[in-house]
Amino acid sequence: MNETVKEHILVVDDDDGLRSLLEQYLTGNGFAVSLAANGAAMDEILAATQPDLVILDLMMPGEDGLSIARRLRTATHLPVIMLSARGEDIDRIVGLEVGADDYLSKPFNPRELLARIRAVLRRKQDAPAVEPVSDAANQVSFGEYVLDLDAQRLTKAGAEIGLTSAEFSILQIFTSHPNRVLSRDQLMDMLKGYDRDPFDRSIDVRVTRLRRKIESNPAEPAYIRTVWGQGYLFAPKGLSK
Repeated sequence: MNETVKEHILVVDDDDGLRSLLEQYLTGNGFAVSLAANGAAMDEILAATQPDLVILDLMMPGEDGLSIARRLRTATHLPVIMLSARGEDIDRIVGLEVGADDYLSKPFNPRELLARIRAVLRRKQDAPAVEPVSDAANQVSFGEYVLDLDAQRLTKAGAEIGLTSAEFSILQIFTSHPNRVLSRDQLMDMLKGYDRDPFDRSIDVRVTRLRRKIESNPAEPAYIRTVWGQGYLFAPKGLSK
């Protein structure tokens, strides 16, 4: 009889008590868990195994969470949930800017962290499994870009442009709904499992980050346009007249 493969969570935090608590709680909820007290210990684990998600503390001695998050985004496509004892909006926005998929302030209810873990993993898993009819059927082109839905990669003239899982998900939604205004609420619904907050700027942060990667002039976007008071519109033909 085949055993169900457990999803693997890597916790990177310098707080011994919190690491132990999360290991016990997440293991009790069906996850495999690895623990690291710092970036060096995390690197050793990543050299030996590939987790499904990283829980990363922002404030750590030595290399901090922002630096580690940047490294992870450069080298991997791992989803990251960032933790911080500082709950100011600016910290949350900076965390999202460097590529975190979600952000949770300490102290937190473990059940809320569990819900966020499941939501991030669900968004990752909900990338459509397109049947391999042909390579072209699994690709979306706009301008000089090609979005490969199977490989979850974006290329421009053959060169890959690194996307986080959150950036890929929102770009996939845009390319699936061309020339249509999508509100922030609609985008949150389509991203599945995202906690609603009337002041949540995470959608705007992700759009801003994505624009920096695909727009020639992010201040005057050709592809992902803002429709004031309504939301965003993806125009696959760019600024063609």
